[in-house]
Amino acid sequence: MAYTAADVKALREKSGAGMMDCKKALEETNGDMEAAVDFLRAKGLAAAAKKSSRTAAEGLVGVAVEGTKGVAVEVNSETDFVAKNEQFQDFVRTATQVALGVDGDDVETLKAASYPGASTVGDKLTDNVATIGENQQIRRVKSVAVSEGVVVPYMHNAAAPNLGKIGVLVALESSAPTEKLEELGRQLAMHIAAAFPQALTAEGLDADVIERERAVAREKAAESGKPENVQEKMVEGAVAKYAKENALLSQIFVMDNKTPIQQVVDQAGKDAGAKIVLKDYVRFQLGEGIVKEESDFAAEVAAAVGG
Repeated sequence: MAYTAADVKALREKSGAGMMDCKKALEETNGDMEAAVDFLRAKGLAAAAKKSSRTAAEGLVGVAVEGTKGVAVEVNSETDFVAKNEQFQDFVRTATQVALGVDGDDVETLKAASYPGASTVGDKLTDNVATIGENQQIRRVKSVAVSEGVVVPYMHNAAAPNLGKIGVLVALESSAPTEKLEELGRQLAMHIAAAFPQALTAEGLDADVIERERAVAREKAAESGKPENVQEKMVEGAVAKYAKENALLSQIFVMDNKTPIQQVVDQAGKDAGAKIVLKDYVRFQLGEGIVKEESDFAAEVAAAVGG
């Protein structure tokens, strides 16, 4: 057996499928979790999996805006206790401000930048690890900018001003009045926090993800027993639906549940008397994409005592 009971449990939580279906999926895929999810989806036993909204790492996301540039920074810690520490919060806030003056989105470049009261951001991070007594890492940095217009920051369920677990930036390029752009930007940011777009446009979606969707759709279509030409239309229809639902500009606005985001932006431009372009966005969710291994706390304590 190439899987464990814990794998079955994890697959059930991830897919919503029944235990026996999960066991069969893991048997068929030799314990490969992602392949097992696709197996269940192809059998119609699991829905398309969006990126999990369950965070698997602690720490904070910081956002900051200056002029027509904005930046988001994620800093991870080992426990939520440290995320509530004022020293840690001050570091994330300050490092995010420093990132505004850094070219590019490279973590090492940010760590090499000057930090107030210390030689570099990296040195301050090392000092924090030593004084707080817990590992901390700058995980990622992303900036957006416009030549004219606004970059609107938004923090969902903020732990402190501009600090929290889901940080969003919306870059709107336009000559429209700032207050109109900021109002639109905040609405769009709330949509982005809730709807989890994977790219600005369908063309920007990850090619590997699209191919994975196509493979699942092809297997589903094959099981339908319909003619080959009909199957191909089913596959392309499924892929087009996925792209529409995951590209920001084609998503349906969560505030009215009927209007595509592109139309929301276009209408806002007409109302403001100037064209508005949603140029870019950032959505950082703490721990996104990180898989934390679950451990048996009692076993850990027993092992520590025995050791």
